[in-house]
Amino acid sequence: MDKATLRKLYKQKRKALTVDTVENWSIQIANQTLKLPIWKNIYYHLFLSITENKEVQTEFILQILHAKDKEIVVSKCDLKNVSMINYLLTDNTQLVKSKYNIPEPVDGIVVPENKLEVVFIPLLAFDIKGNRVGYGAGFYDNMLAKCKPNCIKVGLSFFEAEKDLIEDVFRNDIPLDYCVTPNQIYQFTI
Repeated sequence: MDKATLRKLYKQKRKALTVDTVENWSIQIANQTLKLPIWKNIYYHLFLSITENKEVQTEFILQILHAKDKEIVVSKCDLKNVSMINYLLTDNTQLVKSKYNIPEPVDGIVVPENKLEVVFIPLLAFDIKGNRVGYGAGFYDNMLAKCKPNCIKVGLSFFEAEKDLIEDVFRNDIPLDYCVTPNQIYQFTI
C-alpha cells in the first residue's frame, strides 16, 4: 500500500480505540521498551503525545526515563522550516499545546541533534523492513538526517507491522531500528 492509504487506514484504526485501550496498550509498550538494548545511553528524544489523535501515551516512558536518570529531550516544531528545535526537559520546562495540540516547550536549553542517542518516533504504520508512515510533513526525517548515524530510532505503535512493504518510500525516508508494539518488539537494521 502507499503512504496516503495507510495514513487514512491507521488514523481510522486509532480513532476506533477506546481511552482505556490507549492507556493499557501504552503501558504495555512502555514495559516492552525495558527489553530494548538502549539503556546505556544518556540523551533520549521523546515525543509528547497528541491525546486528541490517540497517540501512544509516552508519559509512561517518560517515567522510566526519569527513574533511570536519563537526559530527556522534547521538541518544538518550526513550521516554516519543517524542522524541530530540541530542548532539554527539566523541572522548569513550561509546556504549551501548539495549534496542532502538540505539547511543546516554550523555551529552554537547546540540545543539538548530534547529541541525541535514542529517538522515540510517533507513527501511524510501519512495514516489516522498518519503513514508517507518519503524518506526512517530514519533521522527523529532517531531524533524523542531522543525528549521528548510530542514533537508535525506535517507533511506537499500537498496531503490528504491515506485511506488504510500503510502496512509496523515498530516498530521504529514514527507517526505524526498532518498533515497539504492545505485544512485541521488531528489530530492523541494528
